[in-house]
Amino acid sequence: MSDLLTKDQFLKVLPKDVRSRVSDEVIDGINKLLEHPELREVFRDNLLSYAGVMADGRFKLDGYISACRYVSHKLLGSSTLEAYAKTFPERYQRLLDEGTDNSSIAAYAAAFNKTMLVNKIWEQTLIPTHVLNADVFQKAINTQAYLMVNANSEKVRTDAANSILNHLKKPEASKIQLDISYKEDKTLEDLRASTQALVDLQRRMLEEKVIDAKYVAESVIIPKEIEEAEYVESR
Repeated sequence: MSDLLTKDQFLKVLPKDVRSRVSDEVIDGINKLLEHPELREVFRDNLLSYAGVMADGRFKLDGYISACRYVSHKLLGSSTLEAYAKTFPERYQRLLDEGTDNSSIAAYAAAFNKTMLVNKIWEQTLIPTHVLNADVFQKAINTQAYLMVNANSEKVRTDAANSILNHLKKPEASKIQLDISYKEDKTLEDLRASTQALVDLQRRMLEEKVIDAKYVAESVIIPKEIEEAEYVESR
C-alpha cells in the first residue's frame, strides 16, 4: 500500500545519530499502529515532516513516535483525552481497570499534552494565518475590486480603491542604517595626555637648549619614552 511508511523514507528525514535505532521491527510496528488507511497516511506524513525535532538528541525514538501519533489524532479532531487514549490504549485500559477516575486520567492526558516533545511537534504544525487564509484574502480583494468599479457611491468606490492600493502596494525597500560612532576609552585618553606631556617637555628642553631640533626629529615615541618624559617632568 502506498500509504505505508518505508524504512528508507524514515531514515532520510531522521538525524544521523538516530538512524541506527530504526529497525524493520520499528517500521512494522509503526505501520500496524493505525488500522484505518486515512489515519495511517496522516501519521506517516507527520512522522516524516516533524523528524527535525529529534536533531538535538534529547528525545527517544519511541517517544517521538508516540508524540506524532498523539498529535495526528489531535489534528484530526480528537480531544486531548481521546487522543491520549488512542495513543496509549493499553495504558488507558490499565487505568480504567485500576478504577482511576476520569478526572485523574484527564490530568494525565493534559500533562502529556504539555510535554516539550509534543509542543515542539505542535510548533511544526502551525500554519501562518496569512497562508491559512490566503483564499479569504483573495476573496476580499475581489470584493473590493468589484465595489471599486460597480458601487453607486463615489465614497464606496474610493474607499475600495484605497483598500486595494494599501494591500497590494509594492513592498518598500528596507533601509539599513549603520551607526558608526567613534568612542574613546581611558586608554586612548591616557595615551594622548602622555604624548602631550612629552611634547611640552621637549619644547621646554629646546628653549633651554638642553636638546636640539635634530634630536627631537629623530626621536621615536614609545611608551618607555613617554614614561621617562612624565618622570622628568614631575621632578
